[in-house]
Amino acid sequence: MKEVFTSLRRTPYQSMAGFFVLFFTLFLSLVLFISLSFVNGFLSYIETRPQVTVYFQPKTPENNIFKVRDELSNSGKILSIKYINQKQAFEIYKSLNKDNPLLLEMVSADILPPSLEIYALKPVYLPEIAEYLKKQGNVDEVQYQKDIVDRLLSLTNVLRKGSLIFFSYLILMSIIVLTTTTSFKIALKKDEIELLRLLGASNSFIRKPFLNESLFMGISASVLSFLILITFFLYFNPFLKGYLVGVPSLSLDLYMTKLNIWPLNIVFFAIMFSLSLLFGCIIAVVSSFLATRKYLKV
Repeated sequence: MKEVFTSLRRTPYQSMAGFFVLFFTLFLSLVLFISLSFVNGFLSYIETRPQVTVYFQPKTPENNIFKVRDELSNSGKILSIKYINQKQAFEIYKSLNKDNPLLLEMVSADILPPSLEIYALKPVYLPEIAEYLKKQGNVDEVQYQKDIVDRLLSLTNVLRKGSLIFFSYLILMSIIVLTTTTSFKIALKKDEIELLRLLGASNSFIRKPFLNESLFMGISASVLSFLILITFFLYFNPFLKGYLVGVPSLSLDLYMTKLNIWPLNIVFFAIMFSLSLLFGCIIAVVSSFLATRKYLKV
């Protein structure tokens, strides 16, 4: 460890440049990983709660609505159905617009549509249920969460592809910078390396100090990026609780196991730190190997 600190002091600017490039690479990689985890978690959450909402015309007889409800209930594809009449719809409208008296004066229960909130057993039943409802009489509008699922899928695909490209760019730039700084340090120690070779030192012995220095920077950058990120999460945890109110938990399917990502837990943080540490060490080892391989001609 003493040799590592001595080498860092001899080339402070090059070491600092390599460290900060590695730090930003790992920090942004963690941000991308967390973003994708939460988006996938929301997608899984919505898929486990498939819902179709059908709005009937205001003057539709309740018997007609109950007939549709009973037919759906007997189809074997429905988990539950909730009927909301006009009075209940008006109460919901008042609670949503309680801070805007003007909107409350303009609306009465008579003009609000009755509706059915339908929970399907599986997401694959949503299109079939929606098509069935659209063919019924007195139906004003049919809404179902397939639109939200499709949007989340599109967002997930965009984030996944964009993150892969961005992450690859960060990794490449980190390796180039670290390889360049390590090569510069090797050039400064050219005479010392030649002397070691004359004394019979192996290439692995010569490479070891540079590898240790790169690993030290990789581990330090990983720890610092994780500490900053976990501090950010803990600081904004009350805001996240308020924003995700009503969402009991979010989980991510990861290699036949479920990883709980919300509420925040120690397992999720441990996986984040492990990934950061793994990437930091891989980048450090690859960069050090490329630099020493070029100069030692292994």
